[in-house]
Amino acid sequence: MRRLFLALALLAPMPAFAWPERPITIINPYAAGSSTDAAARALADSFTRELGQNVIVTSQSGASGVVGMRALTQAAADGHTLAYAPLVPLVFQPHLVRNTGLGPDALAPVCNVTENILGIMVKADSPIRNLTDLVAAARQRVLNYGSPGPNSAPFLGVHRIQAAAGGQFTHIPFRGDNASLLEVIAGRLDFAAIVVASGVPMARAGQVRLVAVFSEGRHPAFPDVRTAREQGVDALQPSYAALFAPRGTPPAVLERLEGACRRAMDTEGFRRFTENWGAVPSFRPRAELAAMLAREYEAAGRTFRELGVQPE
Repeated sequence: MRRLFLALALLAPMPAFAWPERPITIINPYAAGSSTDAAARALADSFTRELGQNVIVTSQSGASGVVGMRALTQAAADGHTLAYAPLVPLVFQPHLVRNTGLGPDALAPVCNVTENILGIMVKADSPIRNLTDLVAAARQRVLNYGSPGPNSAPFLGVHRIQAAAGGQFTHIPFRGDNASLLEVIAGRLDFAAIVVASGVPMARAGQVRLVAVFSEGRHPAFPDVRTAREQGVDALQPSYAALFAPRGTPPAVLERLEGACRRAMDTEGFRRFTENWGAVPSFRPRAELAAMLAREYEAAGRTFRELGVQPE
């Protein structure tokens, strides 16, 4: 009789995979209204339709993304809390701040979504037309520039220019890209080192001009603007943004999220986001994202050691 019951049990259909069971939250660890926030909302719209549960985006900003990503590390590993963020809190901040609890292995990668191409923008009527002009000017006088903060990815891009080509630069940190761009437009800064997507609206309005990017490829919204390397300056500083889940999230949930992420990037809503913000889609599955996280973490550590930066 026991064998009969066992045989019947094996023949019985398995219960359906029951995730998600309730609404999902995507944490945006940066300011509301930012390009990161807009990307998270584009993903959330698609996920809501595909997964059959409401997906809500909430901003938990602070400490260059550390606050929001720390919140994700403390969330239940059941796939109902996620975070969308640049890699900065995981690959930069652990080298800068002690005991963040973050790093390449602190969370479960889901998928890379965009490349946040970094670049340099000047006022539309600036005599600086390209990177050659900028380096020449910086050799004649100190250029003042703004970035999202010391040791941010755009800041490191300018460091790479200085290391490769020389020049004198004074860094002024700002809270977000828009603040430094407004100072460029007002004529109080020579240039801003930013995520290019943040400056697309002002560039389209004729207020600022892009002169170089730190990526391996040109920004599709500015196909005529050459990369730093194309302009003879070895200043490569990549920057990516991705979706993450708490460490320990079941592989089946991660696999379903990865597929949903890939399909979300093919939706009309996501395409509108990329067009409006000048974002560059760059899908990478979770295994590839994990390998990239490890590489970028090691590369950031080497750069900060060159700069003499010690964690505080």
